[in-house]
Amino acid sequence: HHLLAKIEKVNTKEEKETIVTWSRASSILPTMVGHTIAIHNGKEHIPIYITNPMVGRKLGEFVPTRHFTSYENARKDTQSRP
Repeated sequence: HHLLAKIEKVNTKEEKETIVTWSRASSILPTMVGHTIAIHNGKEHIPIYITNPMVGRKLGEFVPTRHFTSYENARKDTQSRP
């Protein structure tokens, strides 16, 4: 598991650094708690700080892939144009 190897490498160092990953399907393990992991959302990497309640869930659950725009906002925008 490549992500686990990156975390073990950071654990041996003294300073904290952000771990960049494209692996949204990876489960969060107890060794990841306290680290900041930048998870890819399809466009960019979003940094997420891993806490205890996140253990056992997937990395992708915490980074949305879609931007929600309500229909009301789109309609108001087109009405304001002359």
